[in-house]
Amino acid sequence: MSDTKPAITRTAIVTGASRGIGRAIAVELGSLGLNVAINFNSSVDAANEAAALVTQAGGNAMTIQGDVGNSNDRKRIVESVENKWGRIDLLINNAGVAPKTRLDLLETTEESFDYVVGTNLKGPFFLSQLVANHMVRRISEYPAGHIPAIVNVGSISAFTVSVNRGEYCVAKAGIGMMTQLFAARLAEHGVHVYEIRPGVIATDMTSKVKGKYDKMVEDGVFPLRRWGQPEDIAKVVRSIAQGLLPYCTGQAINVDGGFHMLRL
Repeated sequence: MSDTKPAITRTAIVTGASRGIGRAIAVELGSLGLNVAINFNSSVDAANEAAALVTQAGGNAMTIQGDVGNSNDRKRIVESVENKWGRIDLLINNAGVAPKTRLDLLETTEESFDYVVGTNLKGPFFLSQLVANHMVRRISEYPAGHIPAIVNVGSISAFTVSVNRGEYCVAKAGIGMMTQLFAARLAEHGVHVYEIRPGVIATDMTSKVKGKYDKMVEDGVFPLRRWGQPEDIAKVVRSIAQGLLPYCTGQAINVDGGFHMLRL
């Protein structure tokens, strides 16, 4: 009889994973054989489709309904994963919303601000807090060489002004500082934290302004003249999940076709 211990299956939570960037990340992690908790807020059918794709890719999947902007839902998401799989190795804070109506900065409402910031910044902040405490408590149980990680999906809106959706820009800028805060706090425990800043990615959110972005691509605003795809983000998450950035934490990784570069 072999004394070799079976490999421990790692577990990831991906918020907002029913479609778009979140779904692509979930499927990519499934292809690595991970357990993937697919969080969604409203579309159970889309979440089930994502779960099926994760399974087809080689992973295990569960779906968890929950609004990351809601404290009770955040706790339930974490507890559900702990109860099913025992340990959380990777948290992907991907869930996000756009303003329901794009309003000029001088007309933006508190209701819209609270809605966007509550989901896009407050939610990830306190979900990360829950998962970080879980990771710190269980750090001795992670296999040697394994790097537990938190990944925040931000946006080029962290440094790009859009005066008709200021609340979105403020939330995404906050994600940048949140990433550094958690990275600094968790470094002593061996937990790494990263931010991924997507550029213009082909998703439901950007489909509403497709014409604007098509022209920007055509005009060379993005040095790599194409739309980004959800899979472009998923490939970066894959490298983090595989532990390929062992001496990095707190970074903002731009996945924007070169948009972030200042050019004359």
